[in-house]
Amino acid sequence: MGRGRQKAKHTKIARELKYDTYNVNYSALERELGHPENAENEYVDKWADQYADEYEDEKA
Repeated sequence: MGRGRQKAKHTKIARELKYDTYNVNYSALERELGHPENAENEYVDKWADQYADEYEDEKA
């Protein structure tokens, strides 16, 4: 595809994104991105303290 066609395609897509209105379901988005109150944080290492204590015992 030549540069002219490519530029025209990008211009068309940019114009669509700029001027078209999209219906966004904000409540569904909030549910999807929300963090439940009772859920545990999956990135917290539950066993980190135990392993740290064992490692300290080995070093001493």
